[in-house]
Amino acid sequence: MFAYTVRRVLLAIPVMLIVATGVFLLLHFAPGDPAGVILGSDASEQQRLDLRHQLGLDAPVPVQYVRWLGGALRGDLGTSIFLDEPVTKALFERAQPTVLLGVLSLVVALFLGIPMGMFAAYRRGSWLDLGTMGAAVVGMATPTFVLGLLLIFVFAVKLRWLPVAGYQPLSTGVWSSLRYLILPAITLGAAQSAFLARMTRSMMLEVLNQDYIRTARAKGLVERSVLLRHALRNAFTPLLTIIGLMFAALLGGTVVTETIFNIPGMGRLLIQAVSRRDFPLVQGAVLIIAAIYVLITLLIDLLYGFIDPRVQRT
Repeated sequence: MFAYTVRRVLLAIPVMLIVATGVFLLLHFAPGDPAGVILGSDASEQQRLDLRHQLGLDAPVPVQYVRWLGGALRGDLGTSIFLDEPVTKALFERAQPTVLLGVLSLVVALFLGIPMGMFAAYRRGSWLDLGTMGAAVVGMATPTFVLGLLLIFVFAVKLRWLPVAGYQPLSTGVWSSLRYLILPAITLGAAQSAFLARMTRSMMLEVLNQDYIRTARAKGLVERSVLLRHALRNAFTPLLTIIGLMFAALLGGTVVTETIFNIPGMGRLLIQAVSRRDFPLVQGAVLIIAAIYVLITLLIDLLYGFIDPRVQRT
């Protein structure tokens, strides 16, 4: 198991290096000048050149890359041009709402998607199966911003059960914070649950046709035990990859939802940084998101190794 873990960790290093290089080059070759955005259209050419020198943007691209990569390896992602504070500090301050929203959204997706897919597979061809899969298709086809606005209109404007938008930190109280995240979590989790339901149904159908399921039923086991202890347990292993990548996507893809619900998270900060050509902040945010994907993928690989020892030999 140790050799398998070391192998997977070493494979993650070049992936992060490729991602970091790609992000850096993509931003520096994209049109737009941070100095021009900061100074405005009325600034002179000399003022723009002076500011570029102050920000270190006049150095050759390879030199800038080596400086940035060296700082990133030390945990220093640079200083935000517009916020005038370290990128790590800016991202850390906005990580709490994004992480809480991602976790709650994943909980919603799991509690909706897995039971829907399981019962749809168990009742294959019935009205429950057709209705569940029809709802899943509608959920996958509905844009996030449309569902978010509908939830705001019904539960915040009409019923006044929950706040329209905003966010309160956990320091103000658990319920005071979570009540602002319920609607955003349902907005994100509903779409993910639709996809998870379809995948769970496919995995369950494959497992339910296996010989050991027929053997379990022939032994007289109750159907609940057959579904949960035998079918779902074996179908859940390939679902780990889907759930892990889903969680990573929720942490890194909350841009639209955070904008709709006015949540000061990492996604909204990233959009602001892109519009302002804040290179250090964009690079740092994308690198953190990529690191989350790589870390979760690594954890999934290690879990596979624990669950199925045969994986360690591949």
